[in-house]
Parts: sequence; C-alpha cells; structure tokens
Amino acid sequence: MDYSTRRRRGGTVSTGFLVNILLVYPEFPDTFWSFRRALKFAHKRASLPPLGLLTVAALLPGDWNKRLVDMNVRRLRDRDLAWADLVFVGAMMVQRGSARAVIARARAAGRTVVAGGPLFQDEAERGVAADHFVLNEAELTLPPFLRDFAAGTARRVYTADGFADLRTTPAPMWELLDLSRYAGMSVQYSRGCPFNCDFCNVTALLGRRVRRKTSAQVLHEMDRLYARGWRGNVFVVDDNFIGNRRALKRDLLPALTAWRKGRTGFTFNTETSIDLADDPELMDAMAAAGFDTVFVGIETPDEECLAECSKTQNRNRDLVADVKRIQRAGLQVQGGFIVGFDHDPPGIFQRQIDFIQRSGIVTAMVGLLQAPPGTRLYARMAREGRLRQAASGDNADGTTNIEPAMGLATLKSGYRHILRSIYAPKPYYRRIRTFLREYRPPAVRLPFSGSRIVALGHSLYRLGLIGRERVHYWKLLLWTALRRPRLLPEAVTLAIYGHHFRKLCERTAGRCRAATGGGRAVRSDAPLASDTLTKTG
Repeated sequence: MDYSTRRRRGGTVSTGFLVNILLVYPEFPDTFWSFRRALKFAHKRASLPPLGLLTVAALLPGDWNKRLVDMNVRRLRDRDLAWADLVFVGAMMVQRGSARAVIARARAAGRTVVAGGPLFQDEAERGVAADHFVLNEAELTLPPFLRDFAAGTARRVYTADGFADLRTTPAPMWELLDLSRYAGMSVQYSRGCPFNCDFCNVTALLGRRVRRKTSAQVLHEMDRLYARGWRGNVFVVDDNFIGNRRALKRDLLPALTAWRKGRTGFTFNTETSIDLADDPELMDAMAAAGFDTVFVGIETPDEECLAECSKTQNRNRDLVADVKRIQRAGLQVQGGFIVGFDHDPPGIFQRQIDFIQRSGIVTAMVGLLQAPPGTRLYARMAREGRLRQAASGDNADGTTNIEPAMGLATLKSGYRHILRSIYAPKPYYRRIRTFLREYRPPAVRLPFSGSRIVALGHSLYRLGLIGRERVHYWKLLLWTALRRPRLLPEAVTLAIYGHHFRKLCERTAGRCRAATGGGRAVRSDAPLASDTLTKTG
C-alpha cells in the first residue's frame, strides 16, 4: 500500500514501508470471572487472552509490525509507546478506568489512538481523548478506516449498520501471545442470539440472527493453537453456542470430535441457553466433542420476573430439573443470577439461595440488575427517570445503575445475605457434593500438566492446612475419593475456585454494607417491609 506521510505529536513518521501497531488490552479489575486468586494456585496471570484484539491484528495489513500488550499479564512500558505509530485500545465496560488511563498515557506520549470495543459503543465514552473510534464489528468498520488513514483523511468515528459475514473473519494472531501466561484460550464460532432479554445488549450489538464460521475455519484456528503448543481448555465465546442447533449437530460437533482423535489436551466450555436440557442428542454430541462446562443465564426462579425481562426460554420450566439433566450429560452448569427486578417478591433472596443450593450450581454468579446502554431495559429506565449512573459492566460488584423498585437499601441488604449464604465454606462445599452426585464424568479429560500439579500442591497447603475451610476441604476430598473417585480433579478445582469467590464476595458484601450505612442483613425467613416494595408493569 502506498501510504501518505503523516504527522504525529513528537515528529514525522513515514508510513511508506511499515507502520508499528501497538494493541493494548486494558487491565480488568478484580471480578467474579477474573479468577485472580485461583490463578495464583497455577502460577497463571490471566484466564483468557484478548480474542477481539487478536482478530483485529489479523485484519490489519500484513506488512505492518504488530505488538500486543495485555495489561492483565504484563505492564505497558514507555518503550512500547515509543515504538508505536498507532495505539489500538479495545475494551469492555468493566475496563473503563484502565482504558481511559491508557488512552491518556498514549496521547501524552504523542501517539495516535484508535479505540474500539463494547465500551465505546456508548456515546458518553467517546468523550475520552482517542483520535479515532472504530466501532461495531471490525470486519466492517476497520477496512474503511484503514483506507482513509492511508489517504490521510481518517474520520473520528466509524460505525456500521449491518452485521459481518463471519466466513470472512481471519484466524486470530496467536503468535502475538505468550500462551504460558494464560489459564485458557478462546475461539469464536458464532455471533448473535435468537433471544431478546431486555437487560442484555448482545442483540443490540450483534443481532438476533445467528451468524457462524464454517467448521473448516474453526478447525484451522484449533490447528494453529495446537501447532503453537497449546494444551488445555478452550472457551468458545459465543453468547449462545446452541443458537443454531442443526448446524452444530450436522457440522461443527462431528468435525471437532473427529479433529480430537489422535490429539490430547483439549477441552471446551461455552455459553448456552437452558433449553439445551431439552436436547439429549445435542448434549451427548457436545460431551463427545470435549465440552465439559456450560454457562447458563438462569437469572431468577420467579416466573413474573422472567416475564418482566422477556426471558421467554426460561419460563414454565422446572429449572432445577433442567440443570440436573445437563449435569448428568457430563456438562457442568455455571449459572448467572439477578436480583433487583421490579417484580421480585419479598422472599426472592432466600429463593435464590435455595435454588442455587438445590441445583448444585457451584459457580453461581449473582448480581444486581444493571441496564447497559442500548438495551430495552435502559430505554425503559430512562423513560421512567430511574437511571442513576453509568453501568459498571461488572455483573457481581454490588452496584446498579437503576433505582430498584424495592429500594436500594433493601436490595443491597438482601444481596449481601445471598453472598454470605452461598459462599461461606459450609454451604459452598455442600453444593460441590450436590453437583458431584449428579455429574457424569466428562468424556474427555485433560492430562495432568505441570501447572495442574502446582495448583494441587498449593491447594493442599493453602486450603487444606492454613485455610479456614480446611475441615470442609478434607471432608470433600475424602467423600469424593470414596464416592466419586474419577471426579477428584473437579473437586480440587472447585475448591480452588471457592477460595476466589469467597474472598471476592466478602469484599463485595462489605461494600454493600458500607453503601447502605450498615444495618442488619436480611434473615433467610424475614419478609421485606411492604412499604419499600413497589411493583410496576
């Protein structure tokens, strides 16, 4: 390409040959899914790599020099910025603080900044000092930016009305990563979700029509990971992996199952809707392909609240029975739960606790209802004058950007009660046993690696010897060894996760208490004062 000469703060850069591109992934705060404390057991720095930026890197001209700085595994150095001609920053809402700091630092260093990702879809976020915003799906908006940049006429904001054809999406540039720093890798098969929950911005960003890559593309990405030496878990990041069941059964899952023959060291996890429980054939095919875990948005056991948020796929079901069917198929269920709906009844907090304990959902992310920009919930809250501040993007940090119908103090007190009830050692370890009773040992197992042996050793010391949960830890290992010996690796892993969840939830509960000025927690059998609860809609 014949690039024009462009001026940057600090000097003139000729882009006739090469452009140095620095891709920066801002730091995540300590969140439920960061697994920060659990990662220390295995000497890992981050759960997953920045798949979006790795894909953007593959979309950039092949003759450009590219460098990735994932601030979750290493710090951004001054010499990284000095090397760069352009700084690309991709971020989600939860990375807001770090993203703003990175942009300010790059601008102070005289570098041109290009920002993208879900964080910057909100117009308010475009008040930061980035030079250009390349929004929506990069397959559509990055090419026109690159053409204009080459001509010296790049605009500030690039958006697109349509949706990308994923069959044109290149494989991520794994070569930019130090794979040893991550606990898992990630790939994408499809975008879009056929459902339209009113608090979720997936359909606003990616649409309801499920668009997918070919199985050949996915296997090519897996081949590249395998060739680079990756052996471990791979997260399929789709918002609803089963959005097109026919294609999965006919194409991708048989292809993955065949690909795995002769290759060891790969398991998969993903996100699905609860109606996976209705399809034994699909569950068996996923297990055979190497899937062992699915995240499911349960949200609430209350039918009125499910109707309120348009969670139609969860209505009129025995959700506990559905969860157990999935577990018995060899798929661990991780669950998302929400309190703060307008129709939440007084006893919702204890109902959530009881559901989580009975279902055996060990990894239960419980959060306060938030209204992300672009959602139908956000629009309704704006009409009703109930928006408070920007959504944090962290589903489990104890904050909300809306005025809850039950009152903020009541909501936070009840939320604090849930966290303390499900992540204290005794109920948490009891829930692990409930899960292990149901769970069919996965069809595909990871071999013991050095990092897993290190994690086991740390758990024996930190949980079994000096942890306050040590009695529960040893009782779990003994129970599992006697009753479900093939599931000992899962028991140890979940015990390690519990250490992270408990510490994080203790901090979140403390924040909730401070935010409401203290006060007693809601008793498990205590009705909420009727004058604090109003229902709408």
